[in-house]
Amino acid sequence: MVRAAFIERNTNETKVAIALCIDGGDLDFPENKLHKKIEGTAEHASQHTGGQTVTVDSGIGFLDHMLHALAKHSGWSLELRCKGDLHIDDHHTAEDCALALGTAFATALGEIRGYKRFGSGFAPLDEALSRAVVDLSNRPHAVVELGLKREKIGDLSCEMIPHVLESFAQNAGITMHVDCLRGFNDHHRAESAFKALAIALKEATSRTGKDDVPSTKGVLR
Repeated sequence: MVRAAFIERNTNETKVAIALCIDGGDLDFPENKLHKKIEGTAEHASQHTGGQTVTVDSGIGFLDHMLHALAKHSGWSLELRCKGDLHIDDHHTAEDCALALGTAFATALGEIRGYKRFGSGFAPLDEALSRAVVDLSNRPHAVVELGLKREKIGDLSCEMIPHVLESFAQNAGITMHVDCLRGFNDHHRAESAFKALAIALKEATSRTGKDDVPSTKGVLR
């Protein structure tokens, strides 16, 4: 069974549309021409290789770069389009993209049954090294410690980077710990964190071949 979802999240601040397939492959949705649904977006962070299709255009270049890395190393196919109120600042756009992506992830995953549930990952990027540990717990919680020093990376405020991860965890319904263990370049620190999270998510969402709920309680809630 293909694990996929199509999500739209429209407010007075942003319009977000996401097509996600956790298993990669083609994004065969009737609504898949998302650039026609959200006027003003265009091809941006795109890659169509290795059985994956990734296109991300949030209007914030560095956020696109991070979500592209997350999708690529998680093995997802992802199309994300957003038209947000960037004339105000980056907050609403970054937050709403993360919330919508979390909702799409939870929807595509479905009931937590037959999954490994726990996952961990380490990812280096030159001098930076990050660690991520996740639990498909249905109890949203995030601890994110990246130690970023700059005010902005590109057009994305550094304060929004941990908030993006926290917002994703909230709507994905997962427990998530992400920290950068070392490194001095903030671009490297942030990117290694998203890659580590991707590795952890890929492991947690892997199938065990069983049909049980991975909990001693018999439920995850």
